Amino acid sequence: MFVRDLLGEGLFLFNAGRFYDAHEVWEDLWRVTAEPSHKTCYQGLIQAAVGLHHLGRANLIGARSQLGKSIRNLQAGLSIDTGLDIDALIRELQKLLDDLPSQPPAAFRIARLK
Repeated sequence: MFVRDLLGEGLFLFNAGRFYDAHEVWEDLWRVTAEPSHKTCYQGLIQAAVGLHHLGRANLIGARSQLGKSIRNLQAGLSIDTGLDIDALIRELQKLLDDLPSQPPAAFRIARLK
């Protein structure tokens, strides 16, 4: 049986700047996840992707809202092991939120820890 790596697939899309597509893939992951703390973390990833998508479309209100929600959910889900550098992502999202530009940074990426 073939099982998709939805976390990895979304990560690839996110790191390629395809934020909307990453959000779609991570929503599939969120839907099939039962563990509440995992769902919270995945929701934070989805919101980060949506926030950056909004930013790329010059929707600063939507970007600010989604990025703030993302940070809160990622902080709440820090205890799970995703293999991603969620701490660094939270720091970068907070910097972005503190000084919201009109476009996402060209090289906004999430690092793998393993």
